[in-house]
Amino acid sequence: MHLLHLLLSCCVALSLTACAISAPPATPVAPTLPPQWQAPLPHNASLGDLAQWWQSLGDPLLVQLVAAAQEASPTVASAQSRVSQSRAARTSAGAALLPTLDASANGQRSANQAALPVTSTLDAGLLASWEIDLFGANRLAANAAQARLESAQALWHDARVSVAAEVARVYFNQRACELQLLITQADADSRAQTSRLNALSTQAGFTAPATAALARASAAEARGRASEQRSLCELDIKALVALTAVPEAELRQQLVAAPRDLAPGAGLAIASVPAQALGQRPDLYSAEHDIAAASAEASSVDAQRYPRLALNGSIGALAYRAGGASNSMSTWSIGPLSLSVPLLDGGRRNANLQAAQARYDEAVFLYRARARQAVREVEEALVRLQGAAARSDDAATADQGYRAWLAATEARYTNGLASLVELEETRRTALAAASSLLALRREQVQAWIALYRAVGGGWAPPQPTAASQ
Repeated sequence: MHLLHLLLSCCVALSLTACAISAPPATPVAPTLPPQWQAPLPHNASLGDLAQWWQSLGDPLLVQLVAAAQEASPTVASAQSRVSQSRAARTSAGAALLPTLDASANGQRSANQAALPVTSTLDAGLLASWEIDLFGANRLAANAAQARLESAQALWHDARVSVAAEVARVYFNQRACELQLLITQADADSRAQTSRLNALSTQAGFTAPATAALARASAAEARGRASEQRSLCELDIKALVALTAVPEAELRQQLVAAPRDLAPGAGLAIASVPAQALGQRPDLYSAEHDIAAASAEASSVDAQRYPRLALNGSIGALAYRAGGASNSMSTWSIGPLSLSVPLLDGGRRNANLQAAQARYDEAVFLYRARARQAVREVEEALVRLQGAAARSDDAATADQGYRAWLAATEARYTNGLASLVELEETRRTALAAASSLLALRREQVQAWIALYRAVGGGWAPPQPTAASQ
């Protein structure tokens, strides 16, 4: 009697403890977002389609390199592996909701005493068991596995977007590097010609040796600048080879035949409402499903603190033969119907629930942080686009003006009306203006790439289908 009272007291205490810790909600807590983008949308928000932006740029080589990188990227392969693992985990979790059926077969031949005949025994049977999910622990675990699968699929899309953006970034850097090399090489050739003419004039006695030395120094400086620029272009080629796994010799041939234009061939567009743009980001879609998975897992852990009900059953056949006589029989059973009630576990189940609650809180925090970061990335890309567009006309005007000034100064120097010092100063200014214009064009393209990446590459969550349920 005292033992019965003790057990009842323990059950009441455990029930009160179970009610003290509750599972988190399944609906994720949405972040606080601004009602509209604070940075202005370029081109009055009419910019085309970002979903396949690299195909709309009119550069077939870029499309090929992006496709090659998708096949060669370890990041994409790792993300695909995680999708396969999550799909297997979902299948395993869903199997816990269904009955299990096992088959068994045994054969035995024995002789116990010399006076008794040899005995042969054969038996076979089917064993079935099913855990009745009273409090939904297995169902919630299956829901969590489904959410993890959708999260992994979203991260696979995110990996593809990242790889495409990185390939485009390096590709346009290489194209800009080649254009900059043309500028620096033309400047080096011009300075070498001036140095040669000054050397001849010095030998004839018409020019001071100091002037010839200045011309030689200027030519050497230009050659060094061109060599440095050539090395930078080589590094970009090496980076493209590593990203795409295309043989270097083949890639060099393709780059020679490809256009060296940094201006996008078509417009690009994003949604003008933050919620629409954020909805395209696979990382946010993944984080949202991580919250749902963490909530379902916490609820599943909570349900494991309550009684569990299981049903077993079996069907069997037995064949017996001894001393020339044989006999057979069949058996079946339903049960036992077993009920297990957790009583004392040293606080293990409560600790598991607290850990699951902490994982849920972490998922919510990461979701909010990623949402804020997404807004920041889109805003920054828009600011860079607007800033580059605002400076483009002035940069082009400056480049044209300094080139005209350089041409006039070269003509004056040829006629003896300008000094070499003045000519070199004009060259440096013209070179800086040309380099600034090229850098601005590269900045515009890189801002487009950053915008494409910031809005998730135009990806949208897939609609659920019967096959994925």
